[in-house]
Amino acid sequence: MRGIIFATQKNSTSLNNLLIHQKERIAYISPGERTNRDKEAIFFRRAVKLSLCHGACSEVDSDTEAVAGKGFKLGCISCKMRPEVEASATVNWYFKAKGEAEFAHIYNYDEEGPHIVDERFEERVDWNGSKRSQDIQDASIYLFNVTFNDSGTYSCHFHRLLTYEFYEYQTVVSKLVHLKVVAKATRGTASIVSEVMMYVSIIGLQAWLYIEMVYCFRKISAAGEEALRESANAEYLAIASESKDNCAGVQVAE
Repeated sequence: MRGIIFATQKNSTSLNNLLIHQKERIAYISPGERTNRDKEAIFFRRAVKLSLCHGACSEVDSDTEAVAGKGFKLGCISCKMRPEVEASATVNWYFKAKGEAEFAHIYNYDEEGPHIVDERFEERVDWNGSKRSQDIQDASIYLFNVTFNDSGTYSCHFHRLLTYEFYEYQTVVSKLVHLKVVAKATRGTASIVSEVMMYVSIIGLQAWLYIEMVYCFRKISAAGEEALRESANAEYLAIASESKDNCAGVQVAE
């Protein structure tokens, strides 16, 4: 009993010494090591904040066919290679109609907001891209009351300033949209194929369901007939046994 108490006291003393040594080690961290740990903590907090605040960016091509008299969205998306890098951007849209040789500046969007430059698009263009942020990755615009004169090539330019810890870096990204204006909407090949596949899938599922119903019905019917036959056989055997017993009783009585 004394040996157990002594061993317990010894283990408790060792644990206390270990805790004291660990506290002393934490208390005497060198300034350089403490600075590195602070930097790691700041980087981790920033990474978590960026991952929560910024969604995934995907560059999708714009539609290229608009219907006269209706609205149309000119898509233009340019994603950053490194989402965690702080950035600011301004956007400029240019337009070259059919038969023209040069692009004309029609629209600008910067930290002060949107500006329509070309009179042909006055009160017909609305910003449809990134909102409440200078870090613009979606520079789409929306055209109201599209006309046949809007057919042509549109050029979207991103002027992006990437801000790193010790320097800044400027990039320019441009994208082209070849717009065709038609009187009536035409269905694309992909739309037709998808609709055909939808109907084929529906018909196939209905056929499979019908086959399953027939199979289950036949299986249930066969099981019911088998049960009826077994019941009839059991009843026949019971009647035969009862008749045999009655005959034996009559013979004994005689």
